[in-house]
Amino acid sequence: MTFETNRRGILRVAGGLLATGLPLPAFAQGAAPPKPDRIVVNASGGAMASSMRRSYFADFEREHGIRVVETSPVDFGKLRAMVNSGNPEWTVTEIGGQDAERAKELNLLEPIDTSIVDLSRYPAIGRQSHIFVGSAYSTVLGYRTDVFKDGNHPKGWADFWDVRRFPGARSLRNHPVDNLEFALLADGVPMDKLYPLDMDRAFRKLDEIRPHITAWWSTGAQPAQMLVDKEVVLATGWNGRFFELAKKDAPVGSEFTGGSLKSSAWGIPRGTRHAYWGQQFLQTMTKPQLQAIYATELSYAGLHPDTVNYVPEEIRPLLPTAPDNLKKQFWLDVGWWTENAAAAQERWNRWMLQRG
Repeated sequence: MTFETNRRGILRVAGGLLATGLPLPAFAQGAAPPKPDRIVVNASGGAMASSMRRSYFADFEREHGIRVVETSPVDFGKLRAMVNSGNPEWTVTEIGGQDAERAKELNLLEPIDTSIVDLSRYPAIGRQSHIFVGSAYSTVLGYRTDVFKDGNHPKGWADFWDVRRFPGARSLRNHPVDNLEFALLADGVPMDKLYPLDMDRAFRKLDEIRPHITAWWSTGAQPAQMLVDKEVVLATGWNGRFFELAKKDAPVGSEFTGGSLKSSAWGIPRGTRHAYWGQQFLQTMTKPQLQAIYATELSYAGLHPDTVNYVPEEIRPLLPTAPDNLKKQFWLDVGWWTENAAAAQERWNRWMLQRG
């Protein structure tokens, strides 16, 4: 499978949007505050930073004439210290994992101004009071396409657990997140009834698959590489890693049934000097044409429902937010994990030692 990402085509669409000069909601209400010469956006860096520069940063700079300075890494402790000092240097920051809920609870974030940031067409999970959902990714089932041919691969977690119909070495992450949910799905719990998680039931089901797990991965690169090297024929993994392999024609496929969706979280530190322009930057991130650039390069699509329409057709089936994939997955309950992570991790550690 060979992809042509057609990024230039997407950029022409984005450029066309800019050229129209459509007003944003806040401008209709009155004059904007004075423009700073720059805003500071803190994020994860790496390939993500390059993609954000080509999409959101470039668009914001052209539209508003304000330079975007990028910093990294994501650091919850630094966010908290900045806000408590009363002088945050970041205008907008990415917030990792469950820290987004903590940031909201600790009053570290400005509320999202929906007169500027248009979330009207976003799904419910993307319409939050203080947290902007930038994109979605998923933990999915990866498999060797030369072992499971012609669509005869495991289609969900009950199949992953079925070692007779689908024999071969397997890999799971060495972590309770996702594994507890996958075990319950394999045991017949409906996706909409997963939470609160029944840990006793989940660990009983994990006992069944444990002898067939030949490797426990801890970094995102590991399951993808193990599949490429044929150390395993089935593995859980992040969809972006399998997306990169598909673009390189590797014999690795992704199955989204029962996938565990997560979202990237962004916020405006409370008390930052240029909060208004932070709101405008988040509005830039809602544009589906720009989300499509990001999705085409990294597979992590934003939640605007029109985004998929600007992504090349051959890439759409590989995106977690493609309509056919989205309906087969569940959103990880961050609230449950925030409350129960310590207990789940302690039990997981004991379980791994007992079966070491």
